[in-house]
Amino acid sequence: MKKLLILALCSSFAFTSCVSKKKYAELEAQQKETQDLLNTATVKLNSCLTEKATAMTRAQELEARLADLKKTNADLIQSSKDLTMLTAKGATNLEKSLESLKEKDLKITRLQDALNKKDSVTLALVTSLKKEVGINDPDIQIDVEKGVVYISLSDKVIFKSGSYQISSRAKEILGKVATVINGKPNFEAMVEGHTDNVPYSNGLLLDNWDLSVKRATAIVRELQNLGVSPSRLVAAGRADYVPLVPNDSAENRSINRRTRILVLPKIDQFYDMIEKEMKSLEGQ
Repeated sequence: MKKLLILALCSSFAFTSCVSKKKYAELEAQQKETQDLLNTATVKLNSCLTEKATAMTRAQELEARLADLKKTNADLIQSSKDLTMLTAKGATNLEKSLESLKEKDLKITRLQDALNKKDSVTLALVTSLKKEVGINDPDIQIDVEKGVVYISLSDKVIFKSGSYQISSRAKEILGKVATVINGKPNFEAMVEGHTDNVPYSNGLLLDNWDLSVKRATAIVRELQNLGVSPSRLVAAGRADYVPLVPNDSAENRSINRRTRILVLPKIDQFYDMIEKEMKSLEGQ
């Protein structure tokens, strides 16, 4: 009996020891599993915290960008308003500028028309002079120079050498010139006397200046006698200072001894018209 009891106790103790080890193993396994879960959770938590920090930084950046965009949008709206005002003002100014340009263009057109009309009258004047005076005489030249009609008369057909007395041939030619000038009341005539470079030595006059002026005055007086109003006549002497060719031969000196009659629009009236139109253009 006693042996049996001891055997039972030993068996019970051995059984208890076996159960405790198994439970411990299970607990140890559970503890490991729990630790693994904790480690995993910690990793995930750290990852989430990192993502959160990144997201917050991104959110702050987006908020800053949104603020910039709002400011930019406000500036654009204001700029658009300013541009609208400027555009409206610019459109008004452009319209005024266009109107001004139209007025200037009209005035320029009128000036051009006046110049064209002058050119037409000049051409008609040349035609009349060539018809009246004739163009077959080599000592008489009728042409246009810088918009001015002129008749160039050789010294041979008007004056004797060193003289300012008009020849009968010159009176005949001047009679035809006077007819044309009288038919153009808006024109006047300027007579230019030209000499060669040989010094004047007759004694009646001082020099070639005197001679050229006397010749121009003689022709002016003849035109006046032929009915041309003296208010439309101008006498000018150029002496030997505007030669056509060098005064180095008798033939060339003969060419330079000449008288030019310039038939041109009344200078005062013509330039007054131009000046008024230009002032009107500048005032636009």
